Amino acid sequence: MSRLPAAQRHAVQFSLNGKPASGEAEPRMLLTDFLRHQIGATGTHVGCEHGVCGACTVEIDGQPARACLTLAVQIDGCTVRTVEGLAPASGRLSTLQAAFKRNHALQCGFCTAGILMSLDNFLRENIRPTEQEIRDLLTGHLCRCTGYTPIVRAAMEAAAEMAGDSAKEKSDA
Repeated sequence: MSRLPAAQRHAVQFSLNGKPASGEAEPRMLLTDFLRHQIGATGTHVGCEHGVCGACTVEIDGQPARACLTLAVQIDGCTVRTVEGLAPASGRLSTLQAAFKRNHALQCGFCTAGILMSLDNFLRENIRPTEQEIRDLLTGHLCRCTGYTPIVRAAMEAAAEMAGDSAKEKSDA
């Protein structure tokens, strides 16, 4: 097994939101700190630093991961997606982000990036989720402001829109 000297910085090359990225990190540097301070992707928030609150959720190779529990050197060669990568184009919102805006599903916004990342992944895999399935997913995220109801409403609306359901079908459900 090879060992990395604790104080030595190591090159980390990866794909970030569809574009090549690279930086240097000490072996003990957390992905949250690497993304925010080395790469400048500040949409990933640092909350509890114990993997409990979900504010730091990103996608690594297509799977949600807590960036506060991941070392930066672990993403070498990986594909990473952060909240900055959700929008389809500059100045536009994704379907999920637009539903959050319409439903006032955020207040202070601290938890929002992580919730969006988890929901985006979940909704791509679950075309027509139930309200309970969305609520179950949200148990991995702490939000102190919204009471979760607008988040659930936004997620259900986005799911219906992503599945191609019409407004009439949504109101009949």
